[in-house]
Amino acid sequence: MNIKKINRVGFSPTGTTKTVLESIASGMDSKASTFIDMTLPTHDEAICFGSEDVVIIGAPVYAGRLPVHAVERFRKLKGEHTPVVIVVVYGNREFEDALLELKHLVIEQGFVPVSGAAFIGEHSFSTVEFPVAQGRPDSSDIACAKAFGEAVARKIATLESLVGVEIDVPGNFPYKNGMPANSVAPVSMAPCTLCGVCASVCPTGAIEVGDDVVTEASLCIRCCACVRSCPHEVRVIEDEAWKAIGVRLHTNCATPKMPQLFC
Repeated sequence: MNIKKINRVGFSPTGTTKTVLESIASGMDSKASTFIDMTLPTHDEAICFGSEDVVIIGAPVYAGRLPVHAVERFRKLKGEHTPVVIVVVYGNREFEDALLELKHLVIEQGFVPVSGAAFIGEHSFSTVEFPVAQGRPDSSDIACAKAFGEAVARKIATLESLVGVEIDVPGNFPYKNGMPANSVAPVSMAPCTLCGVCASVCPTGAIEVGDDVVTEASLCIRCCACVRSCPHEVRVIEDEAWKAIGVRLHTNCATPKMPQLFC
């Protein structure tokens, strides 16, 4: 197949998915690829790809599923029998149905999955005191992603067409239930300077900054982008139940998992 352009499409609140996609793309082609960032609600119109494009699409895993907002935004993508590499990034627990969900989604949007992968990224609930997959993706993950990209490029180069191309990935359908409705969110503590960085990185627009920082908890997806991005480290998680989940993950998910590749 003659591929003229590599396109990376990602929903990546804390940047780990973006890093993995960049590494895969670098293995496929040393030239710079285009990144379409769908983390923020900035794409109102359809984004179309042709048969001479290849798309590497990725999202984090939340409770074994794709984030609802990622699904909504990825539905703006339109393929024309376009080859796609599907990628999920999870916090060292399990990716469960997320990769299968992404496979089904891209097929519905006109793409043909040619390869897939599940990589590990630092969990959004990870803290200095209770780390969960801290520093992932690390140098080994990056090397694996690049080698995976090289393998994908070789596979695509051998294909005369996408007729009959199919990949098997783990997961169950019907999918498991995703994240339950949320009633808590991180809070901004003194000495918050009202700089607005937290609002600028929120994927759901849950944060408003004026004379104070106001967060609509029902919109929070617990990605912790606001916590990670606060330049003064005063955006914090106060909810005890939320913090307890982080402690359990630290205890139960301590053994490092390795990327799973489906090529």
